[in-house]
Order: sequence, then structure tokens, then C-alpha cells
Amino acid sequence: MSTPHVVVVMGVAGTGKTTIGPLLADTLGVPYAEGDVFHPPANIARMSAGIPLDDADRLPWLDAIGQWAHGRAGLGGVVACSALKRVYRDRLRAAAPDAVFLHLTGDRALIEQRMSERKGHFMPAALLDSQFATLQPLGSDEAGVAVDVSGTPEEIIERAVASLRRLES
Repeated sequence: MSTPHVVVVMGVAGTGKTTIGPLLADTLGVPYAEGDVFHPPANIARMSAGIPLDDADRLPWLDAIGQWAHGRAGLGGVVACSALKRVYRDRLRAAAPDAVFLHLTGDRALIEQRMSERKGHFMPAALLDSQFATLQPLGSDEAGVAVDVSGTPEEIIERAVASLRRLES
């Protein structure tokens, strides 16, 4: 990418945001921020207990991510954030207007399998249905691209970088 944007790696739990985000940041030569670290402890406790977050729970988290993205304006960066609803992405864009979104998408069965295989993550596979129910895919007027998560991380990065470059042209 020629212009240093902040790329928000978005998608439901289990799509690989935490795997793809750092690889993308390394490929682009920009810093990476893990969105989960911006969650207040109460949010992590809710999710660990299998309780989906509501909009009120997410607002402080989105604002903290937005502040990080704003601080990276003109410098570039990559941050993982589910950003499932348009209103969440609008809130992030209000803080960082040049942010672009990389929506990781995939077959539900593949995502559920990946979630069941991860160890030590606070988000249980039981919340996947609530994630899909909340998901509003990128609109045609939103700066971003969707990339399928089938294949290896390297294949996903290759598709992501190509798609992001096309977005800039």
C-alpha cells in the first residue's frame, strides 16, 4: 500500500484476526495492535462466561481502538477488531477517517472448527452464533475489502495485500 492507512482487520471470532493482523502489519511494515487488549476487564469476564457483549459494552472498547487508530493517522498500522456492525465501523471512522477495513470471511463450519481448536482464548465457540447474528458485512460505500479465510495464512495475506492495493488504485 502506498499511502499509510490504518487497516482494521475485522470479522467474527475465529476468522483469524489475531493471526492475519500481525502478518499483515509485518508485510506492510507498520505496527500491529491486538484489539482484544483494548477490552475492559468486565467485557472479558462477560465473554468468558459465554455472555455476548451489547452495544453499551462495546463503546469504550471501540473508542480505545479509535484513539489508537487516530494516533497512527498518516503513519499506518494494523489493528484487529471484530467491527461487526456498521455503526461500530462508523465510530472507528469518526476517530480515524482514513481507516480501511479488511473483512475476513469464511465458511461457518471452518470458522467453528478453528475456534474449537484454539487454546486459552476467552471467546467460546458457543458465542459464534451471536457473532454471525450481529455481523453486518461491509457496505459498498465503505472503504474496505472482504477476503476469504480458507487456505494458509500466507495465502490469505497474499489475497489481502492484493485486494488492499486494488482498493487504493
